[in-house]
Amino acid sequence: MVRIRVLVVDDHRIFAESLAAALAAEPDVEVTAAGSGPAALRCLERAAAEGRRVDVLLVDADLGAAAPGAIPGTAGVPGATTGTAPGAGDGIALVAAVREVRPEVRPVVLAARDDCRRAAVALGAGACGWVAKDSSLQRLLAVIRGVLRDETHLPPALLTGVLRELTAARNRRTESEVLVESLTPREREVLGCMVAGLGRKAVAERLYLSPHTVRTHMQNVLGKLGVHSTLAAVALARRAGVGPAPAVAPAPAAAPATSAASVTSAAVPAPAASAGPVPATTGRDATAGSPAAAAPVRSAARSAVPALAGDVVERGGQPA
Repeated sequence: MVRIRVLVVDDHRIFAESLAAALAAEPDVEVTAAGSGPAALRCLERAAAEGRRVDVLLVDADLGAAAPGAIPGTAGVPGATTGTAPGAGDGIALVAAVREVRPEVRPVVLAARDDCRRAAVALGAGACGWVAKDSSLQRLLAVIRGVLRDETHLPPALLTGVLRELTAARNRRTESEVLVESLTPREREVLGCMVAGLGRKAVAERLYLSPHTVRTHMQNVLGKLGVHSTLAAVALARRAGVGPAPAVAPAPAAAPATSAASVTSAAVPAPAASAGPVPATTGRDATAGSPAAAAPVRSAARSAVPALAGDVVERGGQPA
């Protein structure tokens, strides 16, 4: 018998434990419960480390209100953070996070009330079903088994409203994409930095521009997008599918430069000390140089230059 492994996530402990006990009474169902989004993610990580799979995630739509970005990987998810969508909560944010790190898990949202807009947001985040908490256990089991067959389950009363919301969201996305396409390549780079949460100074450093130039680009971005704030521009960019600008890796440290003087001093050996007294010269040999004295000097110079040149190449070619 193939067993179905379910993870119930609800911050109301009595409800979570009661639901887990009811589901565990089924011979082919194994259940684990978690009381928060981070706890659920830890359960998934532990199960993966132990080689156990989780098939279905049952998550409360109104899971404890979280600050924006409280669940890793959910910043910017529509409906996942306070103020970005009607009735926002981190239950939908958890759905998005789980679909990102464990795409094989089928999330089903448990809701205290039917809401077309929130159900549409949940489906957009990756939920496979929306079930009212006052549904029967048999209805919930049918949804659990259905999503494992790649079915999407919604209450019949929500179908029309959810389709309308999804169509409207697609139209809004199309309009946003058209506005973003009107930006110049540089303005799109600036917009990506804005989505990443960078301020004007940080954008200037990232793009090697002056703060005044960045300010001009930001004003142009807001004007072309038809918005009046950075927050509105970021929301529109998200709808258009614009992600944050990738982080720039720090440049490797440059190797210390070696001065020409040090190379010369290391490569060219110092002249050897004289082995004996230099014979004195007088007369014409001392002032103009006699042929007899000049010949040995020229011969010694010719023999010394190749040796020095070879010595410089050989030593200079070796790493310091």
